[in-house]
Amino acid sequence: MALCVLFFLLAAVATTVSATDHIVGANKGWNPGINYTLWSSNQTFYIGDLISFRYKKTQHNVFEVNKNGYDKCIIEDAFGNWSSGRDFIPLKKSKRYYFICGIGGCTDGMKVSVVVHPLPPPPPSPSAIAAMHSSEKAAAPTTVGGFGSMVVRLMLVGLMIHGCGRI
Repeated sequence: MALCVLFFLLAAVATTVSATDHIVGANKGWNPGINYTLWSSNQTFYIGDLISFRYKKTQHNVFEVNKNGYDKCIIEDAFGNWSSGRDFIPLKKSKRYYFICGIGGCTDGMKVSVVVHPLPPPPPSPSAIAAMHSSEKAAAPTTVGGFGSMVVRLMLVGLMIHGCGRI
């Protein structure tokens, strides 16, 4: 019985999704002369993630602006502004975000644009996997879900092997 509980806990942990905190510029932070386009192109942003800016609060700040503000380094009609030096900004919508430094740093490259994607669909539930297996045709093999669903399938096999109930 304890082994069954362990398998259920592992399955729950394997299928949970957690937010990522993307620290702009990584260990270089929010400073002039850094290629933030290159940095952002190596990141994948999802709804619920955070984008964090780390800088000296007496020297820089962060404004969320529209594309025009980003292109022209202007803060008119900004959507938000931060100046703590350790700003954690939640990315709540699937869209392109534009951030700039509003204290002159934008013209020195302190601007970043990121595309936020919708969350990937969750892996199928164990009952959905069981239903798929019962209706699959032997002549037409299919792949469902990728690595996450593979983990769930392995967990289900473990449950069946150790007599944790019928699936």
